[in-house]
Amino acid sequence: MTLSTSNPTIASITFPESEANSGSEMLPQIAVPQNSSQRLLSFLESQNLHKKDFSEMVGVTLSYVYNLIDETVPFPSRTTTLERIAVVMNTEPESFPEYKHREEPRMIDPGVEFLKTMQKEANLNNIQFIKRFSRSQRLEMVDIWRGAAPLPLDWSKVQNIATVLELGKEDIYPYWQNRLQQHLTRGGLEPMSNIGLMNALFQGVKAYLRV
Repeated sequence: MTLSTSNPTIASITFPESEANSGSEMLPQIAVPQNSSQRLLSFLESQNLHKKDFSEMVGVTLSYVYNLIDETVPFPSRTTTLERIAVVMNTEPESFPEYKHREEPRMIDPGVEFLKTMQKEANLNNIQFIKRFSRSQRLEMVDIWRGAAPLPLDWSKVQNIATVLELGKEDIYPYWQNRLQQHLTRGGLEPMSNIGLMNALFQGVKAYLRV
């Protein structure tokens, strides 16, 4: 800033150009919140996740994913689809304004909760975890992780999950046995009346699996 006194009655102040423009430079930048479609696009780009892989994980067509990103169709409000998207994006479905309410109570399975804990200890996010499964298994894993399905009854599937998390058979077997026992009980087998049969059954299973 300089002070000019060439005219004894008028003193003028001249500001440097940089100082004169400083007001406009200091205007705060307002971040525009992303809508759900923009959030999805940002996620896919940040994770370098192919749209085809994403479509298979959430059970929709590839063209539908492109339409979501282009915003030519509304973001889904269907509970199942939104919950699957939330699992893949490692967030809660309630973070999407389109999410209304869950159609059925969320299933809390002790075996699944154990596996989720092991996933965290392995420092795997949901994308890294899901991509370790074959394409045909990924949608099923998403549904298990969103609480729509319990630990599988199929031992080969349970063992596959354990292998992905580098767990031994003995780590996951107790949860699978409990799951199978619940299945038999709900099917009409009275556990106390058939305690001998149940013990023999699981002893045979453990011997066969070498647990």
